[in-house]
Amino acid sequence: MSRIVILGGGPGGYEAALVAASLGAAVTLIDSDGVGGACVLTDCVPSKTLIATSETMTAMAAAPALGLGRRGVPAAQAIGTWDGSEPHLTPPDVLTIEAKRVNSRVRELAQAQSNDIEARLHREKVTVVHGKGRLVGPQAIETDQGEVFIGDVVLITTGAAPRVLPTAEPDGERILTWQQLYELPEVPEHLVVIGSGVTGAEFASAYRALGAAVTLVSSRERVLPGEDPDAAMVIEDVFRGRGIEVLNRSRAASVRRIGDGVLVELSDGRTVTGSHALMAVGSVPRTKGIGLGEVGVRLGSGGHVVVDRMSRTSVPGVYAAGDCTGVLPLASVAAMQGRIAMWHALGEAVTPLRLGTVSSNIFTEPEIATVGVTQRMKDTGAIAAEVVTLPLSRNPRAKMLGITDGFVKLFCRPGSGSVLGGVVVAPRASELILSISLAVANGLTSEQLAHTFSIYPSLSGSITEAARMMRAEDLFADFDDTL
Repeated sequence: MSRIVILGGGPGGYEAALVAASLGAAVTLIDSDGVGGACVLTDCVPSKTLIATSETMTAMAAAPALGLGRRGVPAAQAIGTWDGSEPHLTPPDVLTIEAKRVNSRVRELAQAQSNDIEARLHREKVTVVHGKGRLVGPQAIETDQGEVFIGDVVLITTGAAPRVLPTAEPDGERILTWQQLYELPEVPEHLVVIGSGVTGAEFASAYRALGAAVTLVSSRERVLPGEDPDAAMVIEDVFRGRGIEVLNRSRAASVRRIGDGVLVELSDGRTVTGSHALMAVGSVPRTKGIGLGEVGVRLGSGGHVVVDRMSRTSVPGVYAAGDCTGVLPLASVAAMQGRIAMWHALGEAVTPLRLGTVSSNIFTEPEIATVGVTQRMKDTGAIAAEVVTLPLSRNPRAKMLGITDGFVKLFCRPGSGSVLGGVVVAPRASELILSISLAVANGLTSEQLAHTFSIYPSLSGSITEAARMMRAEDLFADFDDTL
């Protein structure tokens, strides 16, 4: 029987454990933070639970436009009781936030998810050891209780932690990482978000919907600089329309406490004050102090574990998965890396990790979902692609729901029409992207997508309509070539 020892209980670790156990291996999982890791306990699950509350607030903002108002008060009068300078926000006399209840729900749901995962591991006969561990040999991990576990295969899935700047050290009260937000007794009066990447944008969107004044400090030319530029432009316009102050090309030099608030000093000398500051300036792999270098595991310049598409490290028998590898900071990718590692180590047929088919989502309001080829790849000439973009405002279901922001974009291969990628900016884009992901993963063409039935009316109908637009453009191009 093969022996598997896994260090880290996040998605890469627990999914790997389940695969190895199903293949008959004896599996030991060593975890120091709680099964599920940061993803379940302090990052993904809590943040999306909080965002679920903010989404309800955002949805209620459309109530007057849909003819809804408070009982006994006409919708028009309900609007009049509220500051019309911020037309996209929910009137405070319609819904209010009880931060303690929201945060309590967040923590309870995260812990329940962790408990469910650990119970599943026990049912599958995985040995779960709670404690810190470090490599003391290529196939040996010692815990802080002095136990040594020997494995034929070792998997490292230690994840990542929020990056901390020496000039803006979190105190857990006013200067916060995203892992510390769920202890706040009240919604911040004015939240200054440092960093406009995915994490910063998501929390800026959520806390504005929850009623906080929000200032977003971005060192780049726009929010979400690594995302589709058209999608980022929509989100920035929505942010500004909802009253978020976006400070582009503004780098934070320091953040410090001033009484019951914070003072953010920008590198150009300007200052921003607020009640709280959220540091969303990236993350660092948790690879220090666990013996990787001592056994010869190669690390990249940023401290991440270098792996190939089979999750192998530079040391035979040692694999790695998840955020500690720096591949893509997504729970789905971590889980797949872990599965691939076990399939490969235990002699199963396995396909190397295919990043070109990975879909991802940003949980702003509206959401941004992407898969496959990007606008940047097309613009730089890395990939030849035809592009079609369909505004969501043309969709009948969107009109019924009062949705005005968003679009569907498709990238297709010239000639064959194979779907290479796509972008969806819409409420629940995370659900809508699946049909495009299926097309990308299975080599479907825009014509096949165009001939697929969609529900009328539905937001997903914009995907098949975009495919028909692409097909129409191809036909006209063929016609022009014959002239």
